[in-house]
Order: sequence, then C-alpha cells, then structure tokens
Amino acid sequence: MSVNITPQLKAIAKTLCRDLRKHATPAEKLFWNEVRNRKLLNKKYYRQYPLFYEFNGIESFFIADFFCFEEKIVIEIDGGYHQRQQEHDRLRTEIINAIGIKVLRFSNEEVENNIAKVLEKVKLNIKTPLSFKRGAGGELNEV
Repeated sequence: MSVNITPQLKAIAKTLCRDLRKHATPAEKLFWNEVRNRKLLNKKYYRQYPLFYEFNGIESFFIADFFCFEEKIVIEIDGGYHQRQQEHDRLRTEIINAIGIKVLRFSNEEVENNIAKVLEKVKLNIKTPLSFKRGAGGELNEV
C-alpha cells in the first residue's frame, strides 16, 4: 500500500467509506453481523475499508466491502450491477492482488441464501493456528 497518501485523498476515502457504511445492503449487513467482534475464527474485519495504491504513477484507492488485515483478505459482496462491470472488477482484483491481498467474491444471493456456506469458504481461505488444550492426563489435544 502506498506510503505517501495525500491528506485530500484520505479525506475523500474516509467520507466515502462512512457513507457506504450508512447505506449497507442487506447482504452486507448479514455478513457483517457474522464476522464483527471477531466472531469468525477470532479475526478482526473492517467494513468499507479503503485500500490505497499507486498505478501508473497515480495514487488512488478502492473501498473493500470487508477487509481482514491479519489475513490480508478482502471479501467483496457483489450486487447485480457487478454483472455489467466484470472487466472493472477483474482489474480491481488484479491490483488488489498485486499489493499482496487476496480477494474473495460472493454475490448478494449467496450471502442471503446460504451464509453458512459463504462463511465456510472464507474459513477455508484463512490460515488458523491449531489450538491445543491439556487433557486430564496432561497430554495435548487439538481443539
């Protein structure tokens, strides 16, 4: 991510992110309810999070629907309009991948109709350390 972000660019991003948080889609609200407060594998997620980058000498940013800094994963929940901007989304994903962040995409319908399956797909893309606890005899058992 870019180090020399102009204050004006930060201010624009901050305003847009706040506006997007206020106007979340039902699918975004549902997903947020499932991951907020470290509910999913004890990972912290941010919603409507700006990702700053430089491309062809121009600084800009994307706003990720959800971002897990610990895992460097963006989760995008796409509405119907994304069908009309697939090339834009492909380029956006390439740029985000180039700054070292993985992108997972789900449709509104996937989230609204089967949140459990969406969460399982997210879990499969998260590196979780194994947890152990001592048994009655002092042996270590995976939790």
